Amino acid sequence: MTTPTTRDSRLDRGRWARPEPETVRPGVHRIPLPLPEDGLRAVNVYALEGLTEGLVLIDGGWSIPESRTALENALARLGHDLGEIDHILVTHIHRDHYTQAVELRRLLGSRVHLGAGERNGLELLGELRTDAPIGSLETLRRAGAHELAERVAAMYDGAFDASVWEAPDRWLDAEELRFGQTRLTVIPTPGHTQGHVVYLDRARGLMFSGDHVLPHITPSIGFELGGPALPLGDYLDSLHLMTTLADARLLPAHGPVGDSVHARVGELLAHHDDRLAEARAALGDRARTAYEVAGDLGWTRRRVPFTDLGTFDRMLAVNETAAHLDVLVDRGRARSARTDGVDRYTATAGRRPTSTTTSTTARTPTG
Repeated sequence: MTTPTTRDSRLDRGRWARPEPETVRPGVHRIPLPLPEDGLRAVNVYALEGLTEGLVLIDGGWSIPESRTALENALARLGHDLGEIDHILVTHIHRDHYTQAVELRRLLGSRVHLGAGERNGLELLGELRTDAPIGSLETLRRAGAHELAERVAAMYDGAFDASVWEAPDRWLDAEELRFGQTRLTVIPTPGHTQGHVVYLDRARGLMFSGDHVLPHITPSIGFELGGPALPLGDYLDSLHLMTTLADARLLPAHGPVGDSVHARVGELLAHHDDRLAEARAALGDRARTAYEVAGDLGWTRRRVPFTDLGTFDRMLAVNETAAHLDVLVDRGRARSARTDGVDRYTATAGRRPTSTTTSTTARTPTG
């Protein structure tokens, strides 16, 4: 689910997801892979040629038969086959990025790489044996949305498959990877998940941004097991980090390729400022829960009322609103008090934020 952003490239919204490879640069190909019953349409996997004797993939896709078939067909059109995949560099642990990487490793012996910040989330998956968004459920209860939390929890009952959550071959920190003459810089970008990373090809001016910077939407925040105290604050810091790097073409996980990471980050930061102002205005002059505030905000580009959203999207909306309000508290624009496990927020006349805040919601399949 999304809320409005500055750019509205409606002509691109369906075209990018067609099941056919797109050559971004010589030796760099975008391959959209299908997602099951999801509004995001597809996830982009990038195949890089000439880095090793085989292929390097950025992200792996969702482990479903349709995805593997689509990947195999796309590689065949490029003159390759699955057996040539040597390395899979995953941006984050969510199901639509990680699980097919594990499957391909079993099938082919490919090496899987994942950001070190995802270790805690992966260990919790093994311990709890569920990929229900427990952190999000806790946020719902803290927001006073107890009935909604129970409905969401029931959606995940019995759906966990432990076999798709194996550890990677290598945990990645902020470092440089070398494949032949090509160097990819690993840049941690916590926010969407604790261990999200992007991969920067400085020589070719390409940023493989995963879900961190997307052309039409901004990702859900804190939708994982565990998580930091202020995930939205982390996300905003990670957005600002992008502006300190040389600009590059945007190669996102969902949506078409963009010309400029900096341009899109600027749009997102401006949008977040607007969204923060909406959240604070919705507080009015009385103490309110995140659930109550979410009910007063418009959702998706069409400003859909909260009451018209489905269960999953309501969860995302409440979680995003809580993230907005927590950043307002952190920046002195609101205060919160907890009673019987529920947080209530009140607007203050504190200092204005010096940068940006608050996120929109993106329907992102997760683990």
